[in-house]
Amino acid sequence: MFEWSEQHKMIQGMMRRFVEAEVVPHVEALEHGDLLPYPIMRKLVQTFGLADMQRGRFERQRKRHHEEEAMRARGETPPVRPPKDPDDSDGEQAAMQAIPVIELSRYCPGLVTAMGVSVGLTAGAIMSKGTWRQKERWGIDLATLDKIGAWAITEPGSGSDAFGAMKATARPEGDDYLLNGSKTFITNGPFADTIIFICKLDRGEAAKDRKVVSFILDRGMPGLTQSKPLRKMGMHSSPTGELFLEDVRVGRDRLLGESEESSARDGAKETFGAERVGVLAMALGMIERALALSVEYARTRVQFGRPIGDFQLIQLKLAKMEVARMNVQNLLFRNFEMVAAGVKPTLAEASAGKLYAAGATMEVCLEAVQVHGGNGYMAEYHVEQLARDAKVLQIYGGTDEIQISQLARDLLARGA
Repeated sequence: MFEWSEQHKMIQGMMRRFVEAEVVPHVEALEHGDLLPYPIMRKLVQTFGLADMQRGRFERQRKRHHEEEAMRARGETPPVRPPKDPDDSDGEQAAMQAIPVIELSRYCPGLVTAMGVSVGLTAGAIMSKGTWRQKERWGIDLATLDKIGAWAITEPGSGSDAFGAMKATARPEGDDYLLNGSKTFITNGPFADTIIFICKLDRGEAAKDRKVVSFILDRGMPGLTQSKPLRKMGMHSSPTGELFLEDVRVGRDRLLGESEESSARDGAKETFGAERVGVLAMALGMIERALALSVEYARTRVQFGRPIGDFQLIQLKLAKMEVARMNVQNLLFRNFEMVAAGVKPTLAEASAGKLYAAGATMEVCLEAVQVHGGNGYMAEYHVEQLARDAKVLQIYGGTDEIQISQLARDLLARGA
């Protein structure tokens, strides 16, 4: 794939009309906390029938599961099923799923972050690692945005050393567990209905030897406190908060997978990989918007009697922005081809893509501010918001430094 197909362009047109009608008029309210992102997210899935599609697919899978369980109960062997559901994403579907991310990110990347954490991370964790009871109880409501989810791994003292410095614990007590600890920088944390809480199982071992497990929590549980939204540099449309747990009592039914052998480490690493690939689509949308605004401004802004686009220094900035756009788009298209071929990017490959895309987005958005001069520093010009929003791409899902470390370790392990 080297360019968007006609079908893709049709979906792009539909998404752009939705964004212009339902997002653009509310960007100011989203930026200042006067409007939460969740009503817009739910309208999006309703408008395009995404919730119905999720429920239909889930019902087919559930029916198949119960039929196979009934066969096993009768001593019969269920038929061998294909390794993946016919409705699972291939390259074409992956491209179509990326288009809404790109179009939303052109104006409001915080919406993408809030939706991605709720559907991609929280629902994704339950749907991939949870039991069928957990999928039915929590997963499908998250996947359809009937409920909002949060995925809680980062702690005040851990940062990039998410597992090594993790202090949150689950201590067995009879048939239950007592959860204690705090989490920070949690997307959707202040308003989440369902939370995946990642912690260490404390059976008296040294902290470094403890298993990492996940629990599913609900808003309002005794001992669980969800903070108000934190103030931050950018992504204002994506609420971020802290979580505090003090002797929160849970049963095994809330242990993800309902087994202590289900490792949260492996699940988190898979999540990091998927999150890093997702940044490519966000980056492309932000770069496209910053470039379009800069080109238009360079055409119309007159200095010294000429449009500033006539000056070579401005032309150099625009040319470099276009090169960045092409590179990020090509990385995204490569990912679509890998999905179509059934090849999953390694963590190192995902890290490489995120490292480049995040840096390119930051550079392009800052240069867009520079092209706009004093106007670019003013909040009434969209490039100001884009520059603030872009910075977090170099931080969440693993900082640039973590991506570099991952890449270097991979190179040293396998040789040049």
